[in-house]
Amino acid sequence: MQPGTVGIVLIAAVAHAIWNLASKYKRGDTVLFVWAYTCASAVLFVPIGVVLVCTGAQPLDWRLAAGSVVSAALHLAYSLTLQAGYDRAELGVVYPIARGTGPVLTMLFAVLLLGERPGLVAMLGALGVVGGIVVVAGNPFGSGRRRPARGVRWGAATGATIAGYTLWDSFSITSLHLAPVSYYSGTLLLQSLILTPSALRRGGDICAAVRRNVAPVLTVAVFSPVAYILVLTAMQTAPVALVAPLRESSIVIGSLLAWRLFHEGHLARRLAGAAIVLVGIAAISV
Repeated sequence: MQPGTVGIVLIAAVAHAIWNLASKYKRGDTVLFVWAYTCASAVLFVPIGVVLVCTGAQPLDWRLAAGSVVSAALHLAYSLTLQAGYDRAELGVVYPIARGTGPVLTMLFAVLLLGERPGLVAMLGALGVVGGIVVVAGNPFGSGRRRPARGVRWGAATGATIAGYTLWDSFSITSLHLAPVSYYSGTLLLQSLILTPSALRRGGDICAAVRRNVAPVLTVAVFSPVAYILVLTAMQTAPVALVAPLRESSIVIGSLLAWRLFHEGHLARRLAGAAIVLVGIAAISV
């Protein structure tokens, strides 16, 4: 992978870590929070997508419509599966399993279904990134975990949805030749429309929820689309089998920031995992 492309994905990883940390400051209803930042993202980015369509940079045709519809469905499946897992099992089990299995499945299916053939060193580097992520996330089967098998199942299911939307988005960008900004703008618009009925059923809670979460909503609304649009841009020139694990380096960045900002423990383990990830990134860049 070219160093410039690696740089794009790493910038995306930083943006991803920032919006995930901002979401930790969320207060109140999760559905309303997700709906609020998705709508705000749509307000910010859909006009850009419209401009690209009007200028001819992105044709308004069946490819854009079909790609956005399927992507929105897959991204919502991921969000719902992740939330269901968090409701039914421990986050400390679901989260590392999901973030570890997601890129591994993506790499596997990219090779089997998309015919990608990254070099041996690059693939070893990608596996190294995944291994470093697992080290940073910690042992999901450690002492004090209740019913870890359930968490593993939900984590694996979430990882499968991550692989699903990643592979589809890669296909949309490389095979359907959709412009990243227009494509993801359509996805954001459809997600916000799908979530709106659930938000409206909460009635009077909407205004209060938005007022309590203005800063995190705006932060996520900006950094989340920027992060993923950069990833889509990288997919135009790099194998998704390498982009997928590389973007997950955001977990390392977020973990170190969480140690600094929220005084979370296990600094030595986090640094060890970060070192493994850096070695993997170096191998991918060769």
